[in-house]
Amino acid sequence: MLLIKKLRLGLHLSRGLLTALLLFPFLNEAAKHRRIRAWSQKLLKLCGMRLEVDQHAALPDSGVMLLCNHVSWIDIFAINAWQPVRFVAKAEIRHWPLVGWLCVQTRTIFLQRERRADARRIMHYLSDCLRDGDIITVFPEGTTTDGRSLLPFHANLLQAPVSTGKPVQPLCLFYTDASSGRHTMAPAYIGEMSLIESIDMILRAPPMTVRLSVGEPQYPQEGQHRREFALGAQKAVGDALQGFLPEAVLPQSGSVGSRDSVLSDEEGDAAQAVQV
Repeated sequence: MLLIKKLRLGLHLSRGLLTALLLFPFLNEAAKHRRIRAWSQKLLKLCGMRLEVDQHAALPDSGVMLLCNHVSWIDIFAINAWQPVRFVAKAEIRHWPLVGWLCVQTRTIFLQRERRADARRIMHYLSDCLRDGDIITVFPEGTTTDGRSLLPFHANLLQAPVSTGKPVQPLCLFYTDASSGRHTMAPAYIGEMSLIESIDMILRAPPMTVRLSVGEPQYPQEGQHRREFALGAQKAVGDALQGFLPEAVLPQSGSVGSRDSVLSDEEGDAAQAVQV
């Protein structure tokens, strides 16, 4: 049974590659989004998952950065099954076989973490994307968790919405066993687990429900520092997580990450000094 599930998943990936290769060059953005959403919904189904969305507010009309807790590689497809967006990812993913090419086709934003001089380019580019009306998703914890806790948010990438006045919108993902409604660890992609091991855990698990909470947009105040802005979004995601799991472990009040996987605070401050 596991082998059959893997074969179906492999065929679905192949269809996605062919669609991106043969059709995407001729499609407008709306048509691409329809196909990305349908493909992501089918992937969730093949993984034994059903998506439930609790949307408290609509997306802003033009330009927003979505901030979401991070549990697994499948988070990306759960979000795309709701609303196709652009994701921020480390530059190394661009060179992964097949997956990297697919990420390029879906306009993933790649960040070169090892280049300190890249800070200003990153902030300018993210700011331009927001001004152009893009929906950008960031996982501000900087790593994955088991889904029962929330790590402090790294604030550096929030300089783009602070500089442009564009909003952030909190998202919260929570995975449950479909029959009991209780939290499940099956999708958690943590520790030294390989991608193949994670896929096996998901395919072996009983049917699951992916619950996605979409919070209210938050707009930066004039003169507000990105760390203060990050705290408000972090609290909103934490409140949603505790709504799913009252005993969830949240960061201490006032705690934000001092460094993320892209920019140090000093690099973020250097970027802030440039009007973007």
